[in-house]
Amino acid sequence: MNGADGSDGTRGAAPANAPRSAADDAEDLGVRPLTARSVVLSTLLGNHPPQLPVRALVRIGELFGIAEGTVRVALSRMVAAGDLTHADGDYALTSRLLARQRRQDDSHTPRTLPWSGAWEIALVTGERRTAAERTALRRAMDGLRLAELREGSWLRPANLDRPRPPAADQCTWLTGTPDGDPVALAGKLWDLDGWAARARDLGARLAAADDPAHRFTVAAAAQRHLMTDPLLPTALLPADWPGSELRKGYDAFVDELRELLRHYLSPVAAPTTSGPGTAVSGAAAVRRRTS
Repeated sequence: MNGADGSDGTRGAAPANAPRSAADDAEDLGVRPLTARSVVLSTLLGNHPPQLPVRALVRIGELFGIAEGTVRVALSRMVAAGDLTHADGDYALTSRLLARQRRQDDSHTPRTLPWSGAWEIALVTGERRTAAERTALRRAMDGLRLAELREGSWLRPANLDRPRPPAADQCTWLTGTPDGDPVALAGKLWDLDGWAARARDLGARLAAADDPAHRFTVAAAAQRHLMTDPLLPTALLPADWPGSELRKGYDAFVDELRELLRHYLSPVAAPTTSGPGTAVSGAAAVRRRTS
């Protein structure tokens, strides 16, 4: 049986007030430890436009203790895999990842509409659909923030302004209102208490993380969680819904990362040697200025 600290009793428990590391949170939150690929990808996804010179990506890698050669190998592999394009010394996201960036942006600044009480209803009407078509529809519905009431029936409050991808054409779309309590229906479709509990945990971890690698790891989990926010009207949400607070915490991290990048690319501020030690001290200076 696990102990209160989550250990299985085979190792000595860390002191209750011991600081958490990036590896600790990566394991707890189900995200992969930092790699050159994840650092490059997250940096470009958070940058507008999603394009940076190689020297910027190398410096960001150094910030997290990743060697220049490792970053350059990762960049070459990402180009070969179709994740990035490379031209004139700059690396940029390909169209597939640009779509992912748009979904991320929508999760940070959702385009909401005044809610009249109406719900979007999607009923699958296509016949003899292939497995690929079914998968595409499920992904489309996840992106549109619809929940599945039963096989082939999807719905949500009609309070979001976003285009429907082609896969959504497998459905007939209707607008209607439930006869019963819409709050109870929302609670049936989404685990709102579970989402809120994880959001509060992520917000607390992000606020407590005090070095770049640690904050980057927690922010990756926060970003993933925000992508699953159902974005319901306030009238259907539990009290003290933490979605906005988690967005603020994540946006502060993105602003900090941009300032950190500017700081490390400045001819005056950039250190002549690099490594985890100098990265952490530089990050601390930026956090003091931005806090």
